[in-house]
Amino acid sequence: MSLPKAELHLHIEGTLEPELAFELAARNGVELPYADTDRLRKAYRFEDLQSFLNLYYELMAVLRTERDFEDLANAYLARAAAQGVRHAEIFFDPQAHIARGVEMGTVVEGLWRALARSEDAHGVSTQLIMCFLRDESAESALETLDAAKPYLDRIVGVGLDSAEVGHPPVKFREVYEAAAALGLRRVAHAGEEGPPEYIVEALDVLGVERIDHGLRCMESPELVARLVRDRVPLTLCPLSNVRLRTVDVLADHPLPAMLDAGLLCTVNSDDPAYFGGYAGDNFDAVRSALGLGEERLRELARNSFLASFLEHDEKLRVRYLAEVDAYEFSPRP
Repeated sequence: MSLPKAELHLHIEGTLEPELAFELAARNGVELPYADTDRLRKAYRFEDLQSFLNLYYELMAVLRTERDFEDLANAYLARAAAQGVRHAEIFFDPQAHIARGVEMGTVVEGLWRALARSEDAHGVSTQLIMCFLRDESAESALETLDAAKPYLDRIVGVGLDSAEVGHPPVKFREVYEAAAALGLRRVAHAGEEGPPEYIVEALDVLGVERIDHGLRCMESPELVARLVRDRVPLTLCPLSNVRLRTVDVLADHPLPAMLDAGLLCTVNSDDPAYFGGYAGDNFDAVRSALGLGEERLRELARNSFLASFLEHDEKLRVRYLAEVDAYEFSPRP
């Protein structure tokens, strides 16, 4: 679906398609434990978040140079643009690369080669959000923020991702306070596998402005009322939820109930190479499985721009919202 949209929950490492993985492996002399792209694609079947993360980190071994990160970002931007993405706020995981001996500068400079020309090359405006791995130490997060300081002209905010259970937001209070002092925007994964209390902690302790995922807010009417009152955006990822077994089947996804409750929901792709669909594919999927009408889909697209960090360019946001309003839907297949 080419409905104009912003993508606010996208891990750039999660856009590594099997074909590009093998191309980069050959370029960098990395041997992958799969015979070919078909075997690798069959490995993209997961029982839970941890089994996905194991493969996700294994394949990062092919990302070594600035050119690799540039090629990764360009491949994503081309696919995203073809599916109606007009603005993308892109997550990256520096700790996972630094641990492999790839420096922060290599990652940021490589991504920036693609992002700096994205509007001209793809018609997509971009921003970069640096995520901390929550299953690493708080000290490691602080060291990562320090390593990023020379590149803060290219990084708009910080996030928190990876394995949620057992790693509450409060663990990262200090690094989020430091990020706030540097003027960085703040988001965090919460309420995907973790309980609603993690969402409350992310808001109260970390001071986040958006909640990534947030599905489990529906278990707490008080929390839902707060999120609605404060207009806190939720960056939902429907196909990801199904692949990681957070939701058994897409028809059971709580998105319609969340919209009915007045929550400011957006639809995103998370790790699209692994979860079977980019942003437009997720819109197609919820339209089909959940019976969402055109105005609900338009609401989701509008929400994505309203929830984006485009305060520095309100004219651009207004232009994108006008594109959403003017969009003409094609008939259902």
